[in-house]
Amino acid sequence: MRTPWTLTAKMVATGATFLALALLSIGLTLWVSWQLEGGAAAVNEAGRLRMLTYRMALAIDQPPVPSSVREIADSFDVSLALLGQGDSSRPLFVPWSKATRERFAEVRHEWGVLKTRWLTGPPPTVSQVPTADAFVAQVDTFVGAIETELARWTSMLHAVQLTLMALALFCAAAVFYAGYLLVLNPVSRLQRGVTALRANDLSARVEVDRLDEFGELSQGFNEMAESLQSLYAGLEERVRHKTAQLEIERQRLAHLYQVSTLTARATQLDELAQGFAREVRLITGADAVAVRWSDEANHRYVMLAGDNLPPQIAQGEDCIDSGACHCGQPRQNASTRVIPIRSDTPSALGHCERNGFRTLVTVPVRQRERLLGEVNLFFRRDVTVAPQERELLDILVSHLAGAMEGLRLAALEREQAVGQERGLIARELHDSIAQSLIFLKIQVQLLREAMGRGDLKAAAPIVAELDTGVRESYADVRELLLHFRTRTSDESIEPALRTTLSKFEHQTGLPTQLRFDARGIALPADVQVQVLHIVQEALSNVRKHARAKEVSLDVRSSPHWRFEVRDTGQGFDPAAAAQPGETHVGLRIMRERAERIGARVNVSATPGGGCSVVLELPNPASAAPAEPVTHALEQAQASA
Repeated sequence: MRTPWTLTAKMVATGATFLALALLSIGLTLWVSWQLEGGAAAVNEAGRLRMLTYRMALAIDQPPVPSSVREIADSFDVSLALLGQGDSSRPLFVPWSKATRERFAEVRHEWGVLKTRWLTGPPPTVSQVPTADAFVAQVDTFVGAIETELARWTSMLHAVQLTLMALALFCAAAVFYAGYLLVLNPVSRLQRGVTALRANDLSARVEVDRLDEFGELSQGFNEMAESLQSLYAGLEERVRHKTAQLEIERQRLAHLYQVSTLTARATQLDELAQGFAREVRLITGADAVAVRWSDEANHRYVMLAGDNLPPQIAQGEDCIDSGACHCGQPRQNASTRVIPIRSDTPSALGHCERNGFRTLVTVPVRQRERLLGEVNLFFRRDVTVAPQERELLDILVSHLAGAMEGLRLAALEREQAVGQERGLIARELHDSIAQSLIFLKIQVQLLREAMGRGDLKAAAPIVAELDTGVRESYADVRELLLHFRTRTSDESIEPALRTTLSKFEHQTGLPTQLRFDARGIALPADVQVQVLHIVQEALSNVRKHARAKEVSLDVRSSPHWRFEVRDTGQGFDPAAAAQPGETHVGLRIMRERAERIGARVNVSATPGGGCSVVLELPNPASAAPAEPVTHALEQAQASA
């Protein structure tokens, strides 16, 4: 079988043919032009022979004969040899023919005679100009023969040029015709086919009469048209089917959004369960829904909520054993089940049959590996659960399980927050008021002993100590309430510090000064709480022991957070401060709080030179995680 020519091969063959013809024509023109150029140079050189002849004749006519005659003769020989041999570099060559060869031979022969006569014979006595004229006539005959030959070549050049013009016209016509056959006509047919398709004529086809690239395009166009025609035939049905699927997916997403909104907003267990039962009944089209919760061992199921349940089921199945009826299943094999209810095989309780239910769908509620309960869907008709519906039910129930677990964790978190708050209050009372009460108890015992002895003189200072202790205890209680009422800010701790100093000025009458040089990211809220309490404890020690005249608080955040409380009071001996005692309880409290946030407290003091309490927080990159303070704890502190 012959291999069909492709469009590329046809275009290459056509172009190569035209290129060969063009190159051949150009080469022929160049060759003829070369011949004409060489002949023109030969005519010029022959004209030089005439000039040399006359020069030589004139030189001989002037006795004595000059020596330049020999040089002129040599130049004549060189020009004659150049005409005979030609020079391809100039170019210069005689367009040889029979006439030119004969004339050139006559010129060469006559030159030999003249050269012998003029150079070797006796000096002539008469003028040699007529002899030169006769010789120049022979040279002119030779030049005429060359010009005749050049005229013939010129005619040939004109014929070649006319042939080239005709060939160019032929090639242009051939190219246009070949382009029409090979490209324009197939493209026009494809264009007509596309126009027909654009006009919704799916039966349009393109004739395939060749096996080149356009043939492949035409075949592909026909296949595409057939595919479009077949697709369009069932397009409406597929669109209807896809639309139904999209509507199902839209409803599914809407249902998921409703349930997600419900589970996110519910704050109570009853509200969550009842709302979920109502939403599931509307989503599935069930006649009634029950949400049952199981104990840890899955032995008993408690009715947590129900929607549209008959009273007989709501009251009779408030708490049932697992497997006592259709509800409940072992943890290992728990899965979504579709249970047909038959009157000929009644269940143990028989509530479903008496209320006309024909199908029960049970969906287990799982949280990780735990089986928390199940959701029961009651239908008064025969139903089947498709895989998509089963998947939707599982997702909805997983939302319920997650919300239930979230409520449980929130309750545990609130309980833990309350416990932490109680422990915090207990530590505050133990570290402050309890110490003062112990001191008062000792003073009361001393007062009782002094009164028993009737020593009124000893009782008077004891009463003064009791009065001072009661006043300090009252101040401690007010300060403790102040600690719990001061709120921090998510943006900056500066407002809380200013509030604390303002209340300190109001209680003590001492002037305070705050220098706040902190930029960048604010401290976390839990760290702010501990920092604020440490500053308040330092101010409390100033109030109790310093007898200061002025207090300042310096805050800066670079290179790390640093808080310094400085007073101008009486100071103390650091060596004595290392000994345990009631007066140093505040320092211990501050250090314990600093440990919770990975910070450290340094105290420097000199007797009579005041005291400085410095709190330094670690760099953020190396900071240890602070003890969490929950939102419930902050609310408890705010309401204390």
